[in-house]
Amino acid sequence: AGLVPTPRALELVAPLAEALAQVQALLAPNAFDPATTQRTLRLAMSDYGAAIVLPGLIRTLRHEAPGIDLQISHGSRESMLDGVLNGDIDIAVGVFPEMPNDLRSTPLFEEHYACLVDRKSLPADGVLDLPTYLARPHVLLEMRGSGTPEIERALTALRERRRVAISLPHWSVAPELISGTDLILTVASRGLRDIDEQSLIVVPPPFHIPSFTFVLVWHKRRGGDQALNWLNRRIGEGIER
Repeated sequence: AGLVPTPRALELVAPLAEALAQVQALLAPNAFDPATTQRTLRLAMSDYGAAIVLPGLIRTLRHEAPGIDLQISHGSRESMLDGVLNGDIDIAVGVFPEMPNDLRSTPLFEEHYACLVDRKSLPADGVLDLPTYLARPHVLLEMRGSGTPEIERALTALRERRRVAISLPHWSVAPELISGTDLILTVASRGLRDIDEQSLIVVPPPFHIPSFTFVLVWHKRRGGDQALNWLNRRIGEGIER
């Protein structure tokens, strides 16, 4: 009574769309116009990455490229890189200490860690010392095993461990868990810029955690894709240093 795609055809939808986009870019190398282009681009990022990247990028797209649509997904570091490698994702944004040879990246900014605690749970001087940090329970933002290994490595170097009382796969509710409790949340500092400072306070970690580079990643075979190159530039320009 009709035609339906086979499972193999469904598997080919994403790579075929990518291949066609590359062919179009090769045949019309000077034809890209953000104001008139009609296209969907697929980005992968964490909740933190979305909070940093998307507000400015969406405003830019609505003003300069209203025909470019975005599909946003998230996952572990490994799954995002796999998505870029196999063509399911056009751009990944995040922290990727190990990069496959077929991928290219550009740094967006340097980031460091900070601690979020209830203001009333600290002494009057507002200082969080190491014994207090280790004695109190912690909230961990973790997605499918990625977590924040940088924090654990820094504690291991001190031969110390922390107790994770709550492990969450997303950011949005985490700050609400801190207010009125003895919990500590240690995360990238930019994610704490809009915190309500009446009940909560952002303080430095009481031990050294190496800073990290937040990067934008794409496949080297997409180097001739002008729409992708344009979007990469706009993402970099739209992030407040």
